[in-house]
Amino acid sequence: MELLTVLLQEVGNSAAGWAGVGAGLAAIGAGIGIGRIGGSALESIARQPESLGDIRANMIVAAALVEGVALFAVIVCLLVVL
Repeated sequence: MELLTVLLQEVGNSAAGWAGVGAGLAAIGAGIGIGRIGGSALESIARQPESLGDIRANMIVAAALVEGVALFAVIVCLLVVL
């Protein structure tokens, strides 16, 4: 409980706190996006097993793009602090 109080005070008092919240939201969004990509790919592979290679390649490209956007968002949030 004490840690939560300290974190809330930090968020309320400075731009650094809000940058941390933004970085956390970017990471959570990327996790949700990659999870949805993986789930959809598995469902597609289950429906059409013969297209495994194409689905896998597209899944990796999409996951890399989502991860790149999340990394960019985290870096922008950290630049706000500096």
